[in-house]
Amino acid sequence: MKNILIFYGSYGGGHLSAAKSIKECLEENYDDIKVEMYDCIEYINKFLNKITTKAYANMAKKAPRMWKRVYTSSQNGLLSKISNTANKLMANKLGKLILNIKPDLIISTHPFSSQMCAILRQKNKINCKIATVMTDYAPHNQWLINNGYIDYFFVAHKGMKDELIKKNIPEFKIYDTGIPLSNRFLKDFNKNKILEEFNLFPNKITVLFFAGGKFGLGQHRTCEILETLIDLFPNMQIVAISGKNLKMKEDFEKIVNLKKAENSVKVLDYTNKIPELMSISNFVITKPGRSYNNRESRFSVYLLL
Repeated sequence: MKNILIFYGSYGGGHLSAAKSIKECLEENYDDIKVEMYDCIEYINKFLNKITTKAYANMAKKAPRMWKRVYTSSQNGLLSKISNTANKLMANKLGKLILNIKPDLIISTHPFSSQMCAILRQKNKINCKIATVMTDYAPHNQWLINNGYIDYFFVAHKGMKDELIKKNIPEFKIYDTGIPLSNRFLKDFNKNKILEEFNLFPNKITVLFFAGGKFGLGQHRTCEILETLIDLFPNMQIVAISGKNLKMKEDFEKIVNLKKAENSVKVLDYTNKIPELMSISNFVITKPGRSYNNRESRFSVYLLL
């Protein structure tokens, strides 16, 4: 029996989603393994995790430009040094968990846990294999602290692999696999049933429109784009997903009422049926996160073939 330990962080949903998808895939495909998942910061200190995740949420939602500056400055400079020092101090407690579980492999979907595991290995306190799954579309430096002690890097695309090679990370360590996603996206769904469930027309082009995640980054711009879609493409039907942002849902519904678009726009809040909705959509319009060149994020359009 092989033990696999997965660490994630609660700063946004992507790290947890990736961790869950990895766990799901491993358990479905291997019989001789035991997989455990932990939020790295919550395990170390629940109070610290609570205040830092709340600060992240508030800044991302209410002050996105400030969050951009924090994100950028955390690569180098004082903020980076503070973060690295904190991870060194916290690593020892994480090490106790690792020694208790005795994993054969550690998988990190958050840079903090990746750093802490590298620190522990540097100090010869752990000796198992370590894999970093970079849940970003650009190689932020926080992912690469003490990278010599990481065995594998899994990245979102070939451009990231090339960037890591330029940073002197050996090519044999890097795999451009994409960001992990649930196996549900690979399933075949009954499209007619899904169209009926969501009261959608089978003969219309369907656009799946995402609001930008839990924190509604770029909320004003998101609403502008939805309005433009309704004005320019009145014959299409749009499934607009606001997620857990109740204010975004209210704004979407106001736009639909103002444009009298009740028959062409379906507004949904949080749903776990994204794979089903993608299966009946012709296009997906979404905000992918920070762009590869580290400029302001822009919405991306994907054609589903």
